[in-house]
Amino acid sequence: MSNEKNISALNNLIEINNDRVEGYETASKETESADLKSLFSELSSTSTSILSELRSEVSKLGGEPEEGTRVTGKFFRAWMDVKAALTGNNRHEILASCEFGEDKAQEAYEDVLSDSDSGLSSEQVSLVREQQSKLRVDHDKVKALRDATAA
Repeated sequence: MSNEKNISALNNLIEINNDRVEGYETASKETESADLKSLFSELSSTSTSILSELRSEVSKLGGEPEEGTRVTGKFFRAWMDVKAALTGNNRHEILASCEFGEDKAQEAYEDVLSDSDSGLSSEQVSLVREQQSKLRVDHDKVKALRDATAA
């Protein structure tokens, strides 16, 4: 298999993690709550660690790690800004927006793992599954907090 397919698949995951980092920076700005700011910092840190692993893997394959975000990620962050303004920084709405982003991250990982044409080696599949598991833990934290704030 060509390294180009591996690199493309891994760069897709780099983009979604770049989206997460920027999304949680946005979410942190949108809340006054110290516990949410702390949570968002922790969630961003998960992606920062994952990004390091993914970038290293892309470089090992001779590729150039993606630096940007997805266009949809930019739309998501802009939508979050507008929604926060409209809802008066409502805790439930901010967490619901974050959960939406977490769902998109899970979908991106599932897409890469289910694509038999991605060209990922068994070691890369293991790495991606481990990262998806870490992101699932973060997703579940956000969902539990969102559910706890339901009106």
